Amino acid sequence: MGKKGVPEWLNSSLWSSPSSAAATVAAASHPVDRLPRSSPLPKPEPPMRATIAEPRPPPRPTPPLAEAPRLSTETLPDDPEPSRLSEEDVSRQSHLLAELLLGYLPKNRELWGQELNRKRAQYNDFREEFLVNPSAVTRRMEGSSRQKIEELESCGRGLLMRSGITHDEHPLSLGKTSVWNQFFQDTEIIEQIDRDVKRTHPDMQFFNGDSSIAESNREAMRHILIIFAKLNPGIRYVQGMNEILAPLFYVFKNDPEPNNAEHAEADAFFCFVELLSGFRDNFCQKLDNSVVGIRSTISKLSELLKKHDGELWRHLEVTTKVNPQFYAFRWITLLLTQEFNFANCLHIWDTLLSDPEGPQETLLRICCAMLILVRRRLLAGDFTSNLKLLQNYPSTNISHLLYAASKLGGPSAS
Repeated sequence: MGKKGVPEWLNSSLWSSPSSAAATVAAASHPVDRLPRSSPLPKPEPPMRATIAEPRPPPRPTPPLAEAPRLSTETLPDDPEPSRLSEEDVSRQSHLLAELLLGYLPKNRELWGQELNRKRAQYNDFREEFLVNPSAVTRRMEGSSRQKIEELESCGRGLLMRSGITHDEHPLSLGKTSVWNQFFQDTEIIEQIDRDVKRTHPDMQFFNGDSSIAESNREAMRHILIIFAKLNPGIRYVQGMNEILAPLFYVFKNDPEPNNAEHAEADAFFCFVELLSGFRDNFCQKLDNSVVGIRSTISKLSELLKKHDGELWRHLEVTTKVNPQFYAFRWITLLLTQEFNFANCLHIWDTLLSDPEGPQETLLRICCAMLILVRRRLLAGDFTSNLKLLQNYPSTNISHLLYAASKLGGPSAS
């Protein structure tokens, strides 16, 4: 052991060096607030669920995705550049996220085509059911009524019928089953989704701008979030879910296979459901103070830091009284999408989703490593400077970060 309470492998000053230049792909920096939530996220119905499959080959030969380099502190550069991903990297990660890590496809590769067709057809049914304006429903019912009238008149019965629209389908109906009443109740959530989707990664042309491509991408994300909210009435939509959806939709939409890219909306939806299913307790306000809620998760991060760097833990939480909820809430609930540029988020997510211990434990180790990598600045800071640093985490080399996180979970971590 070197410095008190710090593992030998972290004693190098390189681990707490000032960060390097900003990366090329900038992420959105707007604050994320929490919307009121009512009940836990119910597990999706069987058609929407898939067991987490073991890693398996992609549908066609592609170069293997390189793992984060296992660098020793002696070989780390003094001024590392942040990780950058090429289009080829994004393509490979697209397959990794889509087919291997979220259990979207069955283990039997021969069933992949059949399963994709089934899921995509199911999503089209969701779109028809949940995205149809009530006016269209009313028009269909009116058309059905007119057809019945014509059939009766053709039979010579001479009966005239008023519109067959039921009371529940009237725009002024307050009935619980009224499509109009439900439509007005959903308006507030839909407006929130619209606002969030429009400000998703404003510096990326893929999401932002007046081009038809950007508008189409935003509309697809809007559809996914609305359908998710309606299928999960216990949680509906929580502000910031757009940031979790964005990486998934991006890699699906950039799939080099045109047929897959065409169905990016459907594929991203089911993987979004799977991903949130693993983190649903963090979004449920009623579980905040339970053993599975967000406060418990943040406490686990605090204990992890205390275990690996007691000096830093004591300075943050005892001396300067920086409550981990002030910074870790956003780190955990949004899966670090607001702390790093978009390309680096894809790199981090590969590690999160491929770790056999599960994304939650991996996420906590990465968050703990984030604290340790800036320990020198934190130990020299007071409440104000430390809070500002952690709420605006500096750019860093992601390979360093993931290496440090892996050491926290390895046999040499103690």
